[in-house]
Amino acid sequence: MSVRLEGVYAPVVTPFRADLTPDPERFIAHCRWLVEQNSGLAVFGTNSEANSLSVGERKALLEGLVENGVPAARMMPGTGCCSIPETVDLTCHAVDLGAPGVLMLPPFYYKGVSDDGLYRHYSEVIQQVGDARLRICLYHIPQVSGVPISLPLIERLIAAYPDTVVGIKDSSGNWDNTEAMLKAFPGFRIFPASESLFARSLPLGAAGCISATANVNPGAMHRLWSTWQAPEAAGLQAEVDRIRTTFARYPMMIAAMKATIAHYLGDPCWRIVRPPLDEFPEERTRALVDELARAGFDMPGLQREPA
Repeated sequence: MSVRLEGVYAPVVTPFRADLTPDPERFIAHCRWLVEQNSGLAVFGTNSEANSLSVGERKALLEGLVENGVPAARMMPGTGCCSIPETVDLTCHAVDLGAPGVLMLPPFYYKGVSDDGLYRHYSEVIQQVGDARLRICLYHIPQVSGVPISLPLIERLIAAYPDTVVGIKDSSGNWDNTEAMLKAFPGFRIFPASESLFARSLPLGAAGCISATANVNPGAMHRLWSTWQAPEAAGLQAEVDRIRTTFARYPMMIAAMKATIAHYLGDPCWRIVRPPLDEFPEERTRALVDELARAGFDMPGLQREPA
C-alpha cells in the first residue's frame, strides 16, 4: 500500500561542521526528533540549503538516515536540479531507498521558459526514472526559482501522469494562487508553505503544509493539522501563528532557525551555515530567543546526541 502524502513536513535544516562539510550525526538526531514530533521530512528543500549541497552529499545524507533507522516512509526528499541527469539520479536514489514521494523544483537557471519546455523537462525525468513507485510533488517558489509552475502546466502533467504527479508545494506566498490550485485540482496533494494558512487551506482540501518553522515547532503544527475541525483549533492556530510571525520578523530565516536549535540544544555548532549565507548574529539571537520565550515557546524532547 502506498503512503499517503499528507500532514506537516519540515524542509529539514542541514547542520555543518566547522570545515563546512555536512554533519550526519546532528542531521540524523534532528530528523529523529522531528519524526518523534509527528513531522514528515522534506529533506533537501530550500531551508535545507539544498542548492549549496552536491548530489553526492545529498545521497550520502539520505542513506545515513535510512541506515540509522529513520523511516523512509516519512521522507519527501528534494530532487529537482537544473539538469535532467542530476534530477534523475537523485530521484532514482530516493525511490530506491523507499521514499514515498519527492519534491521537485523546476529547472531554475534559465528564466522565461515556456510551459512546453517545463512539461518536456518533467516528462523526460519521469520517463528516465521509469519507476511505477515514483510520486512527484512539484515545487512552486517563483520568487526564488524565477520559474513559475502555472495551473495549465499542472493540469497537463496530471492528465499525462495521473499516478506520478500527485501534488505540489506552493511557496508563492500568494493566497489567490493557492486557493485557485485547491479549487482547480480536488484530490491533488497541495501543500502551502505556511501553517498560518491552515484555517483557510484545510477546509478547501489542502494536504497539510511544508513549512520552514516545522523545524522548530513541529508538535504544535501537527496538533493543529490533526484537530483543525475541533473547538480548540482556533486557539492552536493563534499559537502557531505567533511563532511563525516571530520568525518572519527575522529575514535570515534559515540562519535564525539554526541559531534557535543551537540555543535550545546548547550546541553552537548548529549555528553554522554554508556560504554564501551568513550566520545569525549573536545579538539578534538573544532578541529572538527572548521573544520566543515570551510566547511560551519550547522544543520539547530535543536532546543533544552523546559524543
